[in-house]
Amino acid sequence: MRSMAIDRRTLLKAGAAGAFSLFIPIVGRADMCPAYVATRREADGSFAAIVIDDAGEVLFQEALDGRGHDIALSPDRSLAVFFARRPGYFALVVDLEGRQRKLAFTPPPGKHFFGHGFFSPDGRLLYATESGGEDETGLIGIYDVAAGFIRIGAHATRGLDPHEALLLPGGRTVVVANGGMQTHPDDERLVLNLATMEPSLSYIDLATGDLVAQVSLAADLHQVSLRHMGIDMSGAVWIGGQYQGPPTDEVPLVVRHRLGQDLMPISAPAKVYASLRQYVGSVSANADGSLIATTSPRGGVVIEWNAQTGAVVSERTLTDVCGVAPEGDGFLVSDGQGQLTEEDGLLRTYPQTAWDNHLRKV
Repeated sequence: MRSMAIDRRTLLKAGAAGAFSLFIPIVGRADMCPAYVATRREADGSFAAIVIDDAGEVLFQEALDGRGHDIALSPDRSLAVFFARRPGYFALVVDLEGRQRKLAFTPPPGKHFFGHGFFSPDGRLLYATESGGEDETGLIGIYDVAAGFIRIGAHATRGLDPHEALLLPGGRTVVVANGGMQTHPDDERLVLNLATMEPSLSYIDLATGDLVAQVSLAADLHQVSLRHMGIDMSGAVWIGGQYQGPPTDEVPLVVRHRLGQDLMPISAPAKVYASLRQYVGSVSANADGSLIATTSPRGGVVIEWNAQTGAVVSERTLTDVCGVAPEGDGFLVSDGQGQLTEEDGLLRTYPQTAWDNHLRKV
């Protein structure tokens, strides 16, 4: 199977470099294994949940009710839950083994999803970042998988605007990036509390909901909304921010944290942070956790960082790039031009489509 994928890559790259195209998606291939999941805007303007193999071929896809965001994968990789973009009101469960839609579910009335979630280590529960109510209190909703993803409870995130949440190694503690923004219910892009934003990183006991620890950036960085995360080989959490202040400000957008320590902004040349245009769209560790990748669709750049030293390892320019996931020692990235790109070049293009923010390795 692997040699077949390598042969296809060679052909696809040759086609991309020449005057013809081999970009014909093969839907429903039973002999290929799902390798990545993502969401995408299709050529007709509709949205879909997409499952691809390691050569970038679409194995199958399912329609979404609206724009998607991130995906949670069950521990055995049999299920994928595709979340709506914030404020989201649907989640689609796909059976990766049966290659079919399983069911869709919604948050309770008055609540909405924030686009991210994860499964418990035993796969029995799904956790989803949420918000709602007059005070827009941050929550992690708890859903019973066997009962058809019925919501059975919630943990408070101790902050506004919870975005990505990750389960730390060991499976007992979840880390949540509270973006700190209070938005208008009729316009989620209108921030109501720019002057008083309080982004934070909360560590929560998965079983009890108790707060284990909470840290915040220095006061002069309170408008750096903490949003997306990755975990390196040492267990440290890397967080990408989205700055809500004046466009001329120069601020660090990548920070690292270990329990018991302060949040540490990563030092980098001013031109590196300038290239991100105050916006990190996705964060991922490579397979062994030695590298961290941050992407910026606004800046059209992928930056790889040494997880031990914090040094910049490489920079790549790709228009409207955002999705990133581990591929061997490096990363596979997706963009709004319909492209999937490996470390050494283009893997596959789907013309007139646009990959959304996140890409997940199955």
